[in-house]
Amino acid sequence: MQNSSQPHNVIMENRRELRISGVKDIDSFSETKIVLNTIMGELVVRGRDLHVRALEAETGDLSMFGDIKSLCYNSFSSSENMFGKLFR
Repeated sequence: MQNSSQPHNVIMENRRELRISGVKDIDSFSETKIVLNTIMGELVVRGRDLHVRALEAETGDLSMFGDIKSLCYNSFSSSENMFGKLFR
């Protein structure tokens, strides 16, 4: 997780619209799950009919919509996840 002067905000409206700032990259996406790399760690959005409306790479602002069921942060880095999976 990084400390940054850039803000990280998550604004959800009626579980249908989601605006997130501080997004570095989209790791993966489907209609049921979107995995984002943010300045505060990995964020997984789950739901149905999920669609990314826009990602402004310069500002890190993301806009998406769909039937949003959950938001979950994963604080582990990818290397920690890999070793954790090996030793389970």
